[in-house]
Amino acid sequence: MSTFSTDLGLDGLKAESDTLFRRKRLVNFGLPALILAYLVYVFFAFDVPGLWERASMENARKLVADSYSYKTHVTRDNRSGEVEVAIEGERKGRYPQGQGPEWVDLTGESAIIDLGDGHIVTFGPEEVSYHIPGYGLVQAGPGRTGVNAILPEGDLPDWISASKNRVAIITDAGRFTITRNRSEVFRYFPGWELFWFTLDSPYYNVGPGALMGLAFSGEAGAIWADFWNNKMWRHRDVAWAIFETILMAFLGTIGGALIALPLAFVAAKNFTPLGVFRFATRRFFDFLRGVDALIWTIVLARAFGPGPLTGALAILVTDTGTFGKIFSEALENVDKTQIEGVQSTGANAVQRYRFGVIPQITPVLLSQLLYFLESNTRSATIIGAITGGGIGLMLTQAIITQKDWEEVAYYIVLIILMVIFMDWFSGWLRRRLIKGDEGGH
Repeated sequence: MSTFSTDLGLDGLKAESDTLFRRKRLVNFGLPALILAYLVYVFFAFDVPGLWERASMENARKLVADSYSYKTHVTRDNRSGEVEVAIEGERKGRYPQGQGPEWVDLTGESAIIDLGDGHIVTFGPEEVSYHIPGYGLVQAGPGRTGVNAILPEGDLPDWISASKNRVAIITDAGRFTITRNRSEVFRYFPGWELFWFTLDSPYYNVGPGALMGLAFSGEAGAIWADFWNNKMWRHRDVAWAIFETILMAFLGTIGGALIALPLAFVAAKNFTPLGVFRFATRRFFDFLRGVDALIWTIVLARAFGPGPLTGALAILVTDTGTFGKIFSEALENVDKTQIEGVQSTGANAVQRYRFGVIPQITPVLLSQLLYFLESNTRSATIIGAITGGGIGLMLTQAIITQKDWEEVAYYIVLIILMVIFMDWFSGWLRRRLIKGDEGGH
């Protein structure tokens, strides 16, 4: 009888272990299979193959190249015959009348533009032409009847687009466009031209050594003023925009923490015995943090108008809800013995909170505060693009124009450096405030 019972026990144990192993196999193989099936669904639902086919690697290459290079425009007004040379085609980067870079000859009646490797563009008094090695000469006499282009015989190559009113030629040497009113050619060069000084500055094209000598000879103030007030790169405006972005993040983060801390005591069950107050405060926190900061930005912009203040308030509202939840949970985990120890000295309620509670939650408060300050610095860039303030607005404007992508690259580099600085600063401050000055021990 006992042997039979033992066999039944072993059989039951074996059946239970088999069931356990089947469950484990189901989890180990079934879960990855489900994830794989979901990824396959996403791959086709979002039309990844079609997206790859529609992607233009040539446009991507041009975009990347435009971020680290600049172009010099040579433009002819076909009505008056005047020729202008300007960096990026902007008035702020225009050469003085009759002057230009060494590859543009403006001495005679015709402007001769040497694009290199035998590519020669000529702006004559009546007509314009482009000699393309290996293809031939493209001529045009723009006027009221159209471009009146004359091209070599044969089929047009892919890099030439021609119609009655417009001819566009794109080669490795440069780009050439003719319309009835204007003829324009521009050529790419690596670098961020006029980043330090504009063409009208006496320090333009002055080497670093000579510039250092001028600075030590008493011209440091003038050199800095020319750089700081650069009309092309707007260094002063960019610095102010960076300051506005950091200010938005700082005011929003600190303001949210100051509002959330007293409300967190109401939401903590060990400090507020009445459940109705705890419930209302927690739902209030959920409401604030449940709406994204970008949505709050749009709502508050209708009330306060665009500007850095609106961005700071949007961060403040969202962070009040987030900090309220974090701080209330930290308060619920405090050690009661320390509070009782302070109470035994005859301390009142405010003193018990000040000396028995706050020191316990200070590391959590500071750690979260500094983390959100760093995170909100990045968020303030996007919020600034919506509310019209900070470096985000300048980045958005540069992207919308789609003309000077080196400025976009400049702003992105500054944003990355700003985030790196805030990461270092918050880490340094965290070590100083939470761990203390370790160098002094």
